[in-house]
Amino acid sequence: MRHHNSTKKFGRERNQRVALMHSLARNLILEERITTTEAKAKALRPFVEKLVTKAKDIDLAKHRYIVANLRNRKDAASKLIQEIAPKYKERKGGYTRILKLPQRISDGSKMAIIEFVD
Repeated sequence: MRHHNSTKKFGRERNQRVALMHSLARNLILEERITTTEAKAKALRPFVEKLVTKAKDIDLAKHRYIVANLRNRKDAASKLIQEIAPKYKERKGGYTRILKLPQRISDGSKMAIIEFVD
């Protein structure tokens, strides 16, 4: 039974799950809108929103945290800090939205778009 186990495993080992979340976060920041499965989008949302919250009030430690969580992709980190976070300076949360799409034809997975709100 999965009582009180909130972590989605996605059929992967821990290091693969971590790499998946970092990769999805990087792609979302660089593209500002990605299509993925609904479960991955729901797992990605809190991960990205914590990064945006840290990027709003930046200092050296937070900058290093963001770069580390984007796996040393300085282009994604700079875009998050310089372009995305200033748009949400007055917003207290809810930086992303999830839009549901029809199921994928090949395997019937529920699909969704995750994007930054305007």
